[in-house]
Amino acid sequence: MCGGFGCSKNALAFLNVVFLLVGVLLIAVATYAKAAAHITSFEICGGIIASGLFLFLIALLGLIATTKHHQVLLFFYIVILFLLFIIQFSVSIACLALSEMQVATILGNVWAKAKPNIKVDAQSYFDCCGWTLEDQSQQEYCQKVKLCNMNTTTPISVTSTPNCTLCSVVIPQTVSKGLEATGGIGLFFSFIEMLGVWLAVRFRNQKDPAANPSQFL
Repeated sequence: MCGGFGCSKNALAFLNVVFLLVGVLLIAVATYAKAAAHITSFEICGGIIASGLFLFLIALLGLIATTKHHQVLLFFYIVILFLLFIIQFSVSIACLALSEMQVATILGNVWAKAKPNIKVDAQSYFDCCGWTLEDQSQQEYCQKVKLCNMNTTTPISVTSTPNCTLCSVVIPQTVSKGLEATGGIGLFFSFIEMLGVWLAVRFRNQKDPAANPSQFL
């Protein structure tokens, strides 16, 4: 009968295996991106790896707690997973609520403070150059952008390079769409985490049929 001790244990174990695989995937993708020089920023790679490692450790805690039916470990697992649900749910709603104009304003402030290697990554990926026309006229990197098709002897300007798109036009549009997708996926996974909390609470309150009948583990 599904709903008993064995079914709850297997369902919770399967859910944690999925979390474990997602954590390993995040670490692997970030490491590959850094090694292949797709992303040169250590901060970005470090953030992705840290997220993957955190998810990996939570899943590992959940697997150990589930296998041993350990009351204390299950309690901490429930608390951590519930806090993660609240954070992820809030962030997902915020991502879905942001308008493209708000995204552009935020990104403009971030761009002004960003390190040169992060700007190079962004310009290379989005095939754009500079955030403003002033930035564009001062950046030699514009000559390397495919859409700019620059002649090194020609001054960089809107009239001489009509296809040289500003990053303030391209990036907010793309990031806004990405935020919508991220918010939707995050919202979905937040409910998966809530399912994990419910399963863990239910499993914690069930008796192990293989244990001593006089004990409630």
